[in-house]
Amino acid sequence: MGLPDLDAAAFLFINTHLRNGLFDGLMPFLSDNSKLLFLPLLIWLFAKEGKRAWSFVAVAGLAFALADSGGNLLKQLIARPRPCGVLDGIHLLADCGKSFSMPSNHSVNAFAVAFTFWLLRRDVVTGFYLLVAAAIGFSRVYIGVHYPGDVIAGGLFGVAMAYATVAMSRRASGWRREGQYGKLLLLGVALLSALRVYYILTGPFDLSADEAHYWEWSRRLDWSYYSKGPLIAYLIHAGTALFGNTPLGVRIFAVFLSALSSLAIYRLGRRLYDGRAGFYSALLVQVVPLFAVYGVLMTIDSPFMFFWILSLLLFWNAVADEGPGGPGKSGVLDWALLGAAIGLGLLSKYTMAFFYLCGLLYFLFHKDGRKFLFEKGPYVAIAVSLLVFSPVFIWNARHGWVTLKHTAGQAHLSDGLVVSQKYFFDFLGSQLGVVTPVLFVLMFYALWKLRKDGRGAFLFWFSAPVIAFFALKSIQGKVQGNWALPAYASGFIAFSAYFAGGAVSAKKSYRRLVAVSIGLALVVTAVAHYPALAHLPPKLDPTMKLLGWRQLGQETDGLYRELAPKGTVFVFSDSYQISSELAFYMKGNPVTYCVNLGRRMDQYDLWPGFEGKIGANAVFVAYEDANFPGALSQAFARVEKVPVLLTLKRDRVMKFTAFKCYDFKGMKLRSPETY
Repeated sequence: MGLPDLDAAAFLFINTHLRNGLFDGLMPFLSDNSKLLFLPLLIWLFAKEGKRAWSFVAVAGLAFALADSGGNLLKQLIARPRPCGVLDGIHLLADCGKSFSMPSNHSVNAFAVAFTFWLLRRDVVTGFYLLVAAAIGFSRVYIGVHYPGDVIAGGLFGVAMAYATVAMSRRASGWRREGQYGKLLLLGVALLSALRVYYILTGPFDLSADEAHYWEWSRRLDWSYYSKGPLIAYLIHAGTALFGNTPLGVRIFAVFLSALSSLAIYRLGRRLYDGRAGFYSALLVQVVPLFAVYGVLMTIDSPFMFFWILSLLLFWNAVADEGPGGPGKSGVLDWALLGAAIGLGLLSKYTMAFFYLCGLLYFLFHKDGRKFLFEKGPYVAIAVSLLVFSPVFIWNARHGWVTLKHTAGQAHLSDGLVVSQKYFFDFLGSQLGVVTPVLFVLMFYALWKLRKDGRGAFLFWFSAPVIAFFALKSIQGKVQGNWALPAYASGFIAFSAYFAGGAVSAKKSYRRLVAVSIGLALVVTAVAHYPALAHLPPKLDPTMKLLGWRQLGQETDGLYRELAPKGTVFVFSDSYQISSELAFYMKGNPVTYCVNLGRRMDQYDLWPGFEGKIGANAVFVAYEDANFPGALSQAFARVEKVPVLLTLKRDRVMKFTAFKCYDFKGMKLRSPETY
């Protein structure tokens, strides 16, 4: 008899031969309330240890996160069916579940937490909770959803994760006491990056519409694109070459660039002040909501954020009294590297142009910076940056300068001088939300207090002008919450230097402000990743825009397959968001189209359309409960309306309308009227 047979025999013995009335009531309770069972342990721990208990809870929480994510990945790799799905005559006392069987994550998590606390305290109470963890594992076999082998494997894996986490935490505590913040940061960023990869693989959210659209760009590499530079497309193309047309393939460079951003800002903070200031700055990049989201979602802000921070570092290297070229003798290479970083930032997002303005203001208003206006270095940087950015100029010259027209439209230049308090307060509210109110206020207070010396002036002039510009712009028109993103990088360093100690002395009372600032940012970021924690109503939950696209792709694919046996079929919409999401989530990633029925121009208008597909059938998809557009009524012999209702989490239903369109007769595609 092999191990699988022994495991099955042991399962049947526990599940059927040990049946009794007491266990029939107790075991489902243990299984369903496994987390609640640890509450008495936490209460006892805080009573015994006081504030020190928070450090124990933090270590146990990290062990739980690593164990749970690792256990889920092992389930996918081993792919063992649950006993309740393959064995007959079992005593099933719970829902069988849709995930695989080995390891049991109940066992993984229970042993990870229990063994962590035991390693940290090694007393009778924590020893007792090892027995509680074993009882939870046993309950999973008794109720019929796991084999004994699943529980044993889960327990061993949980113990291993607990041991590794405690060892890492003790090593990290030593580094903190010794002031080795660089090692501490590398460990933290590595762990967080691993958790982000896991989140992308298993998280609840589909690609955002922008991510799907940039992925569409990556399938058609070019010198530039209608609304943005080409770097986002190149990065996604590289990611999907490694991991396929999957969310991980699209988003992997978001994880990578976020980690590099923290390392770059750490080095800058350390050069300006000390390792402590650099470490806290790097930490803020990871936990502040506005920045943390770009460690998971791959939009233009992910590379832009990195190249802005890298440019700050290279700028300071070039102008510092003790730069790489020697005291006051920064070489041409230093400025050329800065120019390359600025150019790559421009290829990511045109807001990078603010770097020129901020640098000029620093030179003009700081006495030690004025001399650089008469040196060749800054002009070398400008020339190199424009050379790197030149593909965008070349592409636009060939396409009627559509990017310039689009940018003018986004800036509401045609609206003229309009004064609106509403947009200003919307902008202010958005900044308080994406940075958190306490940090927002303290950061600009620190920038103001530090502005008088060279380091503080550098930070001030690379932050305040950006915020001031968008605050003034918000009086004239709507400003998106992420447009002021670059202002906060240098603000993080100022906050960390002034309030978290380091080169600038800080009062002990400021420690609470630091803790509140970082804690609040962490809570908001956690809710952004797991909005179910806050039970937000659908209308207030921005993550609802990331749900339903996979289902829509499956529904549309079914209609596509119905029409496929009857001839050529194409898929289109009048929304670039829908067209892009369908291209990604339909089987085989078909080419999709976006017809212009009066909307503003987008990238689809620059690619070949479907006008040559005479005689083909099509699937047209629109938002909500829509009627077939009148402009398309003569283009097909007949159409059939198919309502599509997608049931999402928290009782939210998304409505779309699909149309099966037969025998395309041709039509004159409409030219864009606005940009």
